[in-house]
Amino acid sequence: MSSHDNLRVTAVLGPTNTGKTHLAVERMVAHSSGMIGFPLRLLAREVYDRVVAMKGPERVALITGEERIVPKDARWFLCTAESMPVDRDVAFVALDEAQLGADAERGHVFTDRLLHARGREETMILGSAALKPVVRSLIPRAEIVERPRFSDLSYAGAKKISRLPRRSAIVAFSAEEVYAVAEMLRRLRGGAAVVMGALSPRTRNAQVAMFQAGEVDYLVATDAIGMGLNMDVAHVAFAGLHKFDGKRRRRLTVSEMAQIAGRAGRHQRDGTFGAVTEEGPDAFLPEEVLAIEEHRFPALDWLYWRNGRPDLRSVDDLLASLSEPPDHERLRAAPEAVDLAVLRRLSADPKIRAQARGQVERLWAVCGIPDFQKLGVEPHARFVTRIFDHLSTGYLPHQWFADEVARLDRVDGDVETIAGRVSAIRTWAYIAQRKGWLADPDHWAARTSAVEERLSDALHASLTQRFVDKRTSVLLKQIGAGAGALPIEIGAEGEVTIDTHSIGRLDGFRFVVAPEARAADKRLLLSTAEKQLSKERDARGAALIGAADDAFALGPKGTISWQGHEVARLARGRSLARPAIVLDEALNCLAAPLRKAASARVQRWVEDAIAAHLPVIARLAEMAGDAAATGALRSVARAIETGAGITQRLPIRPAVEALTPDERQRLRKAGVTIGALDLFDPRMMKPRALPWRAALLHAAGQPLTGTPPGGATVLMRGAPGAVLSTGFRPLGKQAVRIDLVERIARSAHEGRKGRGAFTPDPALATSMGLEPATIARLLTELGFRALSEGRWTWRGRPPARAVRPRSDNAFAVLSDLNLG
Repeated sequence: MSSHDNLRVTAVLGPTNTGKTHLAVERMVAHSSGMIGFPLRLLAREVYDRVVAMKGPERVALITGEERIVPKDARWFLCTAESMPVDRDVAFVALDEAQLGADAERGHVFTDRLLHARGREETMILGSAALKPVVRSLIPRAEIVERPRFSDLSYAGAKKISRLPRRSAIVAFSAEEVYAVAEMLRRLRGGAAVVMGALSPRTRNAQVAMFQAGEVDYLVATDAIGMGLNMDVAHVAFAGLHKFDGKRRRRLTVSEMAQIAGRAGRHQRDGTFGAVTEEGPDAFLPEEVLAIEEHRFPALDWLYWRNGRPDLRSVDDLLASLSEPPDHERLRAAPEAVDLAVLRRLSADPKIRAQARGQVERLWAVCGIPDFQKLGVEPHARFVTRIFDHLSTGYLPHQWFADEVARLDRVDGDVETIAGRVSAIRTWAYIAQRKGWLADPDHWAARTSAVEERLSDALHASLTQRFVDKRTSVLLKQIGAGAGALPIEIGAEGEVTIDTHSIGRLDGFRFVVAPEARAADKRLLLSTAEKQLSKERDARGAALIGAADDAFALGPKGTISWQGHEVARLARGRSLARPAIVLDEALNCLAAPLRKAASARVQRWVEDAIAAHLPVIARLAEMAGDAAATGALRSVARAIETGAGITQRLPIRPAVEALTPDERQRLRKAGVTIGALDLFDPRMMKPRALPWRAALLHAAGQPLTGTPPGGATVLMRGAPGAVLSTGFRPLGKQAVRIDLVERIARSAHEGRKGRGAFTPDPALATSMGLEPATIARLLTELGFRALSEGRWTWRGRPPARAVRPRSDNAFAVLSDLNLG
């Protein structure tokens, strides 16, 4: 091809739906030979199939990175822009979507073809009207032909996905978004076809065929749909107006919006476009709508450029030539693309530099392997390094290549897994098409193509299975309405079904989506259920309000259940005896009067249960708030109430000693034991009281560290519940229930005679299972002092802190005690 500007060059510019590509194909086949460069492999394949139908397969070639069909007598070539054989002499050349010269990653390739790709007799440049000033400047003698759109394109406003008209295409900007929208359409409208640039032509054609045949009424696509793919679309809906361009997330330009929206309508049939949100960052601005409808966009002032014929004498010369600045005001140095980024990393390796001597062209070709799997520069560079390491000494190893291809030749897995394998096999198909890289390239080209076809068929089947739900489609047609009107039934066990198909269950007041439902379905199913289950929930609310006490139960950490379903929890209230009631969020579905009545019913049950299981708590709260009581009584009562019926004596000793005989009697009548070491209600250690004590303390922010076994009297120190807050006093290596501690204390005092020396009777402690060291520690804390020969004396009252007894006491083990 020649780069002389005196050859005939025609720039056909205009919005989408102007028939530019159709015109180029007609012009090409009118010449004896020709070539068209396209932005997408999918588009190249689509036009290839069309030209084959016109001219026959023996005269038409397809050249892309992963496919190479070049018959011996080929005269017309359909290629991707990167794969155009620039050294082939043909009568006609066309470049499609030339405005992609402004693309940060691939723009330099389109700019190079615009400047240098020429047909012997005719050259056509196809693109947006925004190209006009750039073409005028770069190719002064080019004839510019502006073509109007055949039909009108108008803004139809924002519509929710559930309200989109039939024959709509919904455009998203990542595979995850595409899949999420497709799954929603499967539930709402019975299914959708999926089109993404990463799909193989075989999969894409199969998906589009479903849409064209009317098997599904919706198409979900990435912005690849904007690159000339011809489909019968009446409306284009944007799921968002932002995309990640490889470096940052940004808003689409108006030109990009128009390119995609222009897919709506076909030939002379009008089309519409819109968004799926009316407000927010993904809604159209009025000025954007006006520009798209009137096809008025900012002109391109420049295109990206990189030296398309770099110096291959050495690695340094190659890098220098690729870094040359452009020499025209309409050209701008291209950002570092993946191939150049990989080259820079490889050139920093002395081993690669040594291997590249005399093989710089091959090194640069290897760096051009596309990152189909989107691994990123560093992982991709490591893969490229391995490829070049093999190629620097000859062909790629046969067995290694075979193993990598065999590893991908599997059709099991979900959509994402199979799609990942399709992307991976494209890499090996690309390598198989490179001349001189494999000993048997024809075999491996056929092998990788066959694997891609199998994976493509499996991907189509998987996409169809995942995103086309004929059952839902039929059901929606039967009821003639949206998901909000689906006929829901509730079984005796709470199972929720739609037309006999289970979608979940109603546990109490909470709707739980069926476990087999996919993540994208759950939001829709929840929304559907919320609209249909209100009567059943109101009935359950009334049943809760009128329930008997035995329908309620106390659960872990103060949760309260009704008929086995959690409905509320205890929270900090005015006092320990009066905790607050917080209804479970599931009850928010009830109307305010029902919620209030439900809360009151639960509160009543809690108060009755506290009165039955912890009667002392309410009486202590009454004493603590008695304005006529002395400060000593109020302090003591508050301390015992705060500890849920148990508190140490030492911290409140002054208040206890200030109690009058009547006040002591009042406490005893309430059930409180005023012990030597602790004040407590013995009923608080009963098995039925422990759960309520734990619940009230947890609600007050004083959670217990553990619960002792029911009926336990002595625990090993460190065991669950072996703490004073549960009624067990740690003493040495054991913890003794506090009511038993008081029995031992009374026994010791009854056995002594004044302050004289005495020997405690060990029978009581032994019968309880106490170790000698535990008894010694207890006596010390009670205020006794150890003498020699197992005898003790009374010191007057328990000390302010425990005193270590002397080692020559009657139990002969005190030297081994851990009294810390």
